[in-house]
Amino acid sequence: MTEMTPKERITKLFKKEPIDTMPIFSGQGMVTVQAIEKMGIRFAQVHTSAKYLARSAMVTAEMFDFDAVIIPYDLCNIPEALGRGVSLYDETEGILYPTVPHKWDKIEDVQIPEDFLTKGRLPMIDEAFQKLKAESEDGKFAVGSYVLGPFTMAGQVYELDLLLKGLRKDRERVLAFLGQMTDLVIKAAKHYEALGADYISIREMGSGSDLLSPRMWKDMIKPNLVRIFETLSCPTVNHICGSTDLIIEMMNECGADAISVDHKNTTAESRKKLGDDVLLFGDFDPYGLLVQGDVSNVEPVIKKCIDDGVDAVWPGCDLWPDVKKENVDAYVQTIRTYGKQASPAVGRI
Repeated sequence: MTEMTPKERITKLFKKEPIDTMPIFSGQGMVTVQAIEKMGIRFAQVHTSAKYLARSAMVTAEMFDFDAVIIPYDLCNIPEALGRGVSLYDETEGILYPTVPHKWDKIEDVQIPEDFLTKGRLPMIDEAFQKLKAESEDGKFAVGSYVLGPFTMAGQVYELDLLLKGLRKDRERVLAFLGQMTDLVIKAAKHYEALGADYISIREMGSGSDLLSPRMWKDMIKPNLVRIFETLSCPTVNHICGSTDLIIEMMNECGADAISVDHKNTTAESRKKLGDDVLLFGDFDPYGLLVQGDVSNVEPVIKKCIDDGVDAVWPGCDLWPDVKKENVDAYVQTIRTYGKQASPAVGRI
């Protein structure tokens, strides 16, 4: 049997075609301090340099035998391009992700520049993306990206508690604002698609049913996600953090190629609800397992994900960069060992 390249493995996975083994990848950031230290730079520097952003993703993947690289790492690049500014903490020695310092006070103040994709650090991220694509032309790695979902993006530029309060007082205006955010997400996602993304994750992270009721999710979140996934032609993932047991079937109706859940989801039950033909990714706590946990806990947790019926073991959020190397090695080795067996939706060659 000829071993597939990482890109082939992931491409065929999304097509639900037989593969040699389960790929190791994510729709969230996967940069590690081990890669940063090997490069001799500070973590803060990766957010402002195309060279460092691309190289840190590549070195991490090479170091840990991942099948994909994914950028960017921070959630602030689009709000920054919209004029909200960014706090980069660029003199900090430790791990601090950029944050948005200024949100709009009123929905009616929100302005989306027509050329926002040319603003802030977005051109730098484009350059890093192009570097990664050039380095992976031989299929060395799949190159992925993500965009926040409309509701989560709204929370980056406007306070979510005000948004939710507004639903009771001025529902139509709030829904129109989320439609505006949906247009922005579509434009950004199609941009990454045009750059050659091998897959795109839409991260509607803040919309789990521990925050929104299933009825609110159906009325406020689902229609916008349907519209996003209808516009994209590259492989797509619908990712939601938090509790998703009550909305998993509606997530599947949004039209993405795969669904990604975190450790608060009951994956075995979700697999029963969805059947065996749906691509399901998940579902471990990356901070608890790879940063805080003992290495002896890694194999049973990752194996349970596989036993519960995922088609790819995904962390429920970004890998916190300060992972323990031995834990990540065990995570990778467990997937390489047990991932040779067919998953519910994807066979093996």
